Amino acid sequence: MSPRIPKQIPLADPLPASAAGKPAPDARSAGKRRVQMADIARMAGVSLSTVSRSLSGSSLIPETTRQRITELARSLNYQVNIGAANLRKRDIQTVGVVILGDSMQTISDPFILNILGAVADALDERGMSLLLTRLNPQRQEQMAAMFDSGQVAGLIVIGQLTWHDYLNELARRGVPMAVWGACLSDAYYPVVGGDNATGGYLATRHLLQQGARRIAFFGDISHPEAALRHQGYARALAEAGLTPDPRLHQSFLFGDRRIRQVIDMWLDQGLDFDAIFASADIAAISLIGALNERGLEVPHRVRVVGYDDIALSAYLHPSLTSIRQPTAVAGRALVELLFEAIAGLPRRSVMLPAELVVRDSSA
Repeated sequence: MSPRIPKQIPLADPLPASAAGKPAPDARSAGKRRVQMADIARMAGVSLSTVSRSLSGSSLIPETTRQRITELARSLNYQVNIGAANLRKRDIQTVGVVILGDSMQTISDPFILNILGAVADALDERGMSLLLTRLNPQRQEQMAAMFDSGQVAGLIVIGQLTWHDYLNELARRGVPMAVWGACLSDAYYPVVGGDNATGGYLATRHLLQQGARRIAFFGDISHPEAALRHQGYARALAEAGLTPDPRLHQSFLFGDRRIRQVIDMWLDQGLDFDAIFASADIAAISLIGALNERGLEVPHRVRVVGYDDIALSAYLHPSLTSIRQPTAVAGRALVELLFEAIAGLPRRSVMLPAELVVRDSSA
């Protein structure tokens, strides 16, 4: 039985009048010259690729959408280029999967591998393959090139980092995509993400309930997901009548291989703390090792909570308390939203629930 995709957040913009089957105001002016496929896409309120696939009879596009676009093309006396149509009939069976990162991040991060495996399984069920690439900001333009060149039918993007504005730009251009990340209110692209604010709140409230009062936060709040987790952290502290101490906030990048160096430098300050909430399990695992080596035994001296609940968390000593993100559901949701985008359906996002999994590190 397939995992059920939870709470959905509609983010659809209303289609123009032409999308309901009525000619757009500029249809008459378009008729004064040879109508282009881009004209039909604009009038129908869909992407160029949706028009292309509709006119070629692609099964990726719902029948109602194909019929609407076909009728609009006929009303404008649009002439299909036979040679191009024959090429379009060979539907692209590949989806581009893009891992966003910087020079310090790797695809081998356990959480990224979990998401990637779930996406691959969901694509395989649809008879599709994936083209995997990892891009840093210096190669940003290659994301659009993958789609524009016809290599892929659409993009699944894992991570937002500081790419939010660029992802919005691609979405406005009509590049079909689905993104794993924070569900931001101004996102123009479909998003699948965890309820990060609630996750941060649950982690911090749990530590408070265990008696902790000086709770450190590890995470780079310039990144959307970590920022929302920090919001939940601050909310839980406020409810307990506590104010976050800036000295107990240590920034680190997701996947930074220098995390142990960052931890040691932070511990060398001799700060007063009795618990740590880390916005990624890898950081939490490194923290437990560093703390134990310094005689700050976990959980007796310092309690630790991580985020993601990677498989390794349950097998550590002590086992790691973490906020679980359901990667199997996430992978299926990303593929579903991508195919909705390819079909020109209204944009929406899916927010996955946060679940606290209590283990020995915070007992």
